[in-house]
Amino acid sequence: MRHNFIGMVVSAARPKTVKVRVPKRVMNHHVQKELLVHKNYLAHDELSQCTIGDVVRIEHCRKVSRHKSFAIAEIVRPAKTWTDPETGEVHH
Repeated sequence: MRHNFIGMVVSAARPKTVKVRVPKRVMNHHVQKELLVHKNYLAHDELSQCTIGDVVRIEHCRKVSRHKSFAIAEIVRPAKTWTDPETGEVHH
């Protein structure tokens, strides 16, 4: 069985690579409180279709490079973007 995670794209600066932030809940037994921690994974994006803010599902695969062992399986929810009508800039 392959490991699947759902997270948000936080960086798409490298070609065919995105950085995905995956949240995880852990229990701190000392204070009996649940905490939210994050881990960043580099994922292979073959078609370079992901943008910052997309919610994606990543799937474990064979190592693509030294740091990449996950690939984008699907875009669960695209990022909310809007275009400024005066300047034409795209805002996330």
